[in-house]
Amino acid sequence: MAVTIKDVAKRSGVSIATVSRIINNQTGYSRETKDKVLKAVKELGYSPNALARGLVGRPTRTIGVLLPNVSSLFAGKLLEGIEAAAKERGYSVVVCNTGTAGKRTIDYLHVLKEKRVEGIIYGSGELTDDQNKALHELGIPVVMAATKPEDERFPYVKVNDEKAAYDAARYLLTKGHTKIAFIGGDLDDPIAGKPRYRGFLKALEERNLIPDKALIKLGDFSFNSGKERMLDLLRGPASFTAVFATSDEMAVGVLHAAYESGISVPGDVSVMGYDNTLAAEMAIPPLTTVAQPLYEMGARAFLALVENRQGESHMNHAIIERKTVRKFNEEEL
Repeated sequence: MAVTIKDVAKRSGVSIATVSRIINNQTGYSRETKDKVLKAVKELGYSPNALARGLVGRPTRTIGVLLPNVSSLFAGKLLEGIEAAAKERGYSVVVCNTGTAGKRTIDYLHVLKEKRVEGIIYGSGELTDDQNKALHELGIPVVMAATKPEDERFPYVKVNDEKAAYDAARYLLTKGHTKIAFIGGDLDDPIAGKPRYRGFLKALEERNLIPDKALIKLGDFSFNSGKERMLDLLRGPASFTAVFATSDEMAVGVLHAAYESGISVPGDVSVMGYDNTLAAEMAIPPLTTVAQPLYEMGARAFLALVENRQGESHMNHAIIERKTVRKFNEEEL
């Protein structure tokens, strides 16, 4: 006959509710009571799920990874690094697709708690107050990858987005471009949207250039928003010789809009991306971009998690030159 939670309660001399709270790692009992219940669990061989097995001293060697869009090339490369490092250490990875703006994050945190993961990597995106609180309440290590918490309570691994965007804009400036259009993320986004815009502005200001508001367009880092914003620019009143799109997917959208509009890249307009995902290599022409070391970022985030490292870890970025940016001469105007 299978052992039930009622048998555990009877053996340990507590209520079924108390056994349930202990098995589900909730509060409301003494250390002595917990020890009695776990002893009964072990003696009776009660094992309803992975959670119970973990509680009697068998670690799950499983981590959870939360990503807003697991199908994106950005997330795929980050996850590839996490999984490779995890496999090397004998860990399994549970991947959760939290959706736009992390709408499913709280639900997935409950799932990960039930699976008794030993830590969580939160990949990209901004944490809400509720999500931040829920992560803290789990009482397990958390590391953020390609993002960071505003309060910086959790350790994180990412590039310096402001500096990377500054270097991208400066690269275009050194190629002779002074009329540069900017296609970025939401400026209310403190993780990527706002810092990348700040970096772009800083590079212009150093050259005493005033940004043209007609050349500033905002999207959501997706292919479609890049394409739509480029079409807006082409229909607009201001001329430009280069576009800096702050994700590769948006930059590929820019290339599509240019192609459909009969605009030559880089002959008529130079295009700069951000991330160095597979999209940049597959684009026609191949995309010049700012490289984030996403694979290495994922691997480092995993090591920070299992080794319980604290603080920040900034990864180096680099300009990857391909075929979408050319030198521009003022005489061409």
